[in-house]
Amino acid sequence: MKAGRRRGGELLITHALATDSGSPARFGFIVSKAVGSAVRRNAVKRRLRALSAERIAAGSSGVDVVVRALPAAAAASFEALRAEMTGQLGSAA
Repeated sequence: MKAGRRRGGELLITHALATDSGSPARFGFIVSKAVGSAVRRNAVKRRLRALSAERIAAGSSGVDVVVRALPAAAAASFEALRAEMTGQLGSAA
């Protein structure tokens, strides 16, 4: 995380590190208890997994990404999470 690129927003903080261009993209998620109850945290994780699966299916490769959800992510819509993640990652992932 220290060597990569960090971008923050209202809902998410992303850390991206370029790796071997031939390797598939890898995503990791940090959703702390500050986000809410276990039900809320798992819902946020499911949404983030779906968004990362979309990016991998679109051909993302050569990057390791760590996404940390902020407390506001619990109340955010799927589209808001998608917009923020896309804006933060751009074409890097």
